[in-house]
Amino acid sequence: MRNPASSSLPAANANAGTLFAPLRAFAARLLPSGRSTVIGIPFLWLTVFFAVPFVLVLKISFADQQLGIPPYNDLVSLKDGVVHFALQLGHYVFLMQDDLYIATYISSLKMAAVSTFFCLLIGYPMAYYIARSNPATRNLLMMGVMLPFWTSFLIRVYAWIGILKDNGLLNHFLMAIGLIHEPLRLYRTDIGVYIGMVYSYLPFMVMPLYAHLVKMDLTLLEAAYDLGAKPWTAFTRITLPLSRNGIIAGSLLVFIPAVGEYVIPELLGGADTLMIGRVMWDEFFNNMDWPMASAVTVAMVVLLLVPMAVFQYYQVKELESTK
Repeated sequence: MRNPASSSLPAANANAGTLFAPLRAFAARLLPSGRSTVIGIPFLWLTVFFAVPFVLVLKISFADQQLGIPPYNDLVSLKDGVVHFALQLGHYVFLMQDDLYIATYISSLKMAAVSTFFCLLIGYPMAYYIARSNPATRNLLMMGVMLPFWTSFLIRVYAWIGILKDNGLLNHFLMAIGLIHEPLRLYRTDIGVYIGMVYSYLPFMVMPLYAHLVKMDLTLLEAAYDLGAKPWTAFTRITLPLSRNGIIAGSLLVFIPAVGEYVIPELLGGADTLMIGRVMWDEFFNNMDWPMASAVTVAMVVLLLVPMAVFQYYQVKELESTK
């Protein structure tokens, strides 16, 4: 015989499910989805370690220098029951008028651009050769590219001092083979800085180039050769355009940190090597002028972020137009 209580259980469960459905929907809206979590973690990282420090530096750039701890005054003060706001814009005006700062920015951009060009000139053939190698050799070659990251950046730059000095390994080798008769002046010069930056940032150029070249459809090249295209024509018409995004990504990865580089110009450059990283260090720690150093930093960030934002805008427009 059928139990009446058991027949009422499904109806009770259905009523309970209907009752708690709004609560479950509300909890689902509160809890982040998997996609939101994956996207939110990098945004949280950027907020904590980039946006917040940048806002603090921006705040200091509008302050006045003073003797004390901290070595700058507050932007907001309370006197006789009145709140006073004081924004010092003189640091930015001085940046635009002082020839030393203007020359430093131009020199930093020039050295970063030249280093990026030579990284591309050296890195593209390397990435192309690695991408066209057999898989076993390809892995070994990529390990060789990444191997410098296993050593301290500071130690690697220090090693170049022993190579580039007048009595260093490079001059000894060139004189031993009879290529030169007196040491080349490489250490404490702009040439030494270029060598150090190209060596240090070359892997950042090779890796994105390799990632694009290794995924390229080789049947396109075969079709071009079948149609009578020469190797150089096939390269300029097919390979180079298809690797454009890799060139852009690698160039940005090299150019952006190279503009604000401090360690390489300090160790390998001369007294007349103008780089914005050295100027910021001098303002922060030698002159103790934190507001001026913050203004220099903000100007450098804006100098880099605005072109990147414009480039990203046109990239998105181009992708939308191709759909």
